[in-house]
Amino acid sequence: MKILRPYLINKIKLNNRITVAPMCQYSATNGNPSNWHYGHLQQLAIAGAGLLNLESTAVNLEGRITSKDLMLANNDNEIQLKNLFNYIKSIHNIPIGIQISHSGRKGSAELPWVKYNYPLTKKKRWITYAPSNIQKDKNWPIPKELNTDEIKKIINDFKSSSLRAKKIGFDCLEIHMAHGYLLHQFFSPISNKRKDAYGGNLENRCRFLFEITEQIRKIWPKNKILGARVSGDDWLTGGANIKDCIYLVKVLKQIGLDYVCVSSGGIINKTNLVLKEGYQVHLAKKIKKETKIITRAGGMISNFNYAKKLIEEKSVDLINVARRFINEPRWLLKIDKKSKIPNQYKRCL
Repeated sequence: MKILRPYLINKIKLNNRITVAPMCQYSATNGNPSNWHYGHLQQLAIAGAGLLNLESTAVNLEGRITSKDLMLANNDNEIQLKNLFNYIKSIHNIPIGIQISHSGRKGSAELPWVKYNYPLTKKKRWITYAPSNIQKDKNWPIPKELNTDEIKKIINDFKSSSLRAKKIGFDCLEIHMAHGYLLHQFFSPISNKRKDAYGGNLENRCRFLFEITEQIRKIWPKNKILGARVSGDDWLTGGANIKDCIYLVKVLKQIGLDYVCVSSGGIINKTNLVLKEGYQVHLAKKIKKETKIITRAGGMISNFNYAKKLIEEKSVDLINVARRFINEPRWLLKIDKKSKIPNQYKRCL
């Protein structure tokens, strides 16, 4: 089966085309991985996927979603993530990626199991930043509009985090440009009402995203994997749409990205999005057709036969899976008998 055969991106070999999606755990201490991350990621590393992606990791303090987010912003973060990286590799030599991000106006949020999709109380919150001083929702604080110098600093923070990821040894780096976080906020006309070079028309709204990618491309190894999570549709009248995303991805490919992972929604709390199996596949399929870039699809793709069909029909190149790896950790090992099953588990399957 094509989906289970090795797949090469530059010099990085994936044993199959199924990847473990980044899943925020909100369990860090001072931005550093905790014992939870070691146990959580060890199980995912031996689940049989072709690539393991670490969760969304903030490039600076203000870029955190919650106070318990991972960060890659200082020497201590780098050392602690290096220790985690080495530990995972010692368990199973799977390619490992990391997703870097800035939450923008979506930051300073409460832990989801305390109060889902809700800001911290005034005593606990920090100042959030956005392209325009438009609040995420009626309950959320009004963010500070970024000036040009602050934009340049964040570009440098993304570059700095990428350099740290390179030193650690990550096989893949993914820039988060979706889910209502800062880069998506610049991209979407819903949240970007600027009148300068970073707002207005589509080219201007993409400028910040391009400048970050250009800086990272200069320092990220060409033999490794560089990608982005992009938003194919805001699911809102007047929001960013698939045509906008195709333009974005075409330029990202010219800059030197190897792949995009297509997502959607999230710019505000409630949109017209209707969740169903493969609800983002049509977006990924269009982007792959129009841009010819390596394209990964995710979003309620838990049925293996459906995923296999998407690969066989060349609708997409990679499948991103999250929940099924948590709910049924050995599902892929049971299907892929040729996968590199840990010796300790071979007699159990």
